[in-house]
Amino acid sequence: MAVGKNKRMSKGKKGGKKKAQDVFLKKEWYDVKAPSMFSVKQVGKTLVTKTAGTKLSSDGLKGRIFEASLADLNADEDQAFRKMFLKCEDVQGKNVLTNWAGMDFTTDKLRSLVRKWFSLIETFVDVKTTDQYTLRVFCIGFTKRRMDQAKRTCYAQSGQIRQIRKKMNEVITREVSTCDLKENVLKFIPEVIGKEIEKVCAGIYPLQNVYIRKVKILKSPKFDVTKLMEVHGDYSGEEVGKKVERPAEEKTEEEA
Repeated sequence: MAVGKNKRMSKGKKGGKKKAQDVFLKKEWYDVKAPSMFSVKQVGKTLVTKTAGTKLSSDGLKGRIFEASLADLNADEDQAFRKMFLKCEDVQGKNVLTNWAGMDFTTDKLRSLVRKWFSLIETFVDVKTTDQYTLRVFCIGFTKRRMDQAKRTCYAQSGQIRQIRKKMNEVITREVSTCDLKENVLKFIPEVIGKEIEKVCAGIYPLQNVYIRKVKILKSPKFDVTKLMEVHGDYSGEEVGKKVERPAEEKTEEEA
């Protein structure tokens, strides 16, 4: 090999070492806003890559699902066992406007309900609301010991379980199909449907701990900004920050 021809030996590695850059310099924070059916509007904050060229930051946010405890959304610790899912529908300024996207039980609550000597009855049903959302509603219930019962176990017969399941489906379909999404969420929170099922099924077999344990949105109508704004209201007059008085010591130091 001719002298001086091996050029790569003298140079370093091809491309060189990239300088470590802070990823967070390219990010920005947005406020996540909950719909008006919950008492607390500010859910939290979320991070997204800043707008660069044709890639908009709002596109990175739309469709995001946020999980929040109902205890935080309604400022009530007794409702901590419910998880609410909020989906980002639109971005206005630094606000992420969300809509309700489903709910679930926490695992520990579900485990605490299941016990020995009782029958567990579960069912699910697909229902269409008045505003064209298709929901899949899951229901769970347990048999209950009668007042004067001497027997240790409280098992329902398979025929009774079938009857109870049928009644559950009827009640859920009736209650959900006559309301829009917002009204349904307000029904799910205080467990109106669960209490109604307990009342209806008492003649077949007494029930306890009847809950709507999970709701999924299978189909939703075409996105409508006006409907979303009805759910949220106006955030334009919102104060971004408030003035803080500086301590007297700092003022005197600056004057000196």
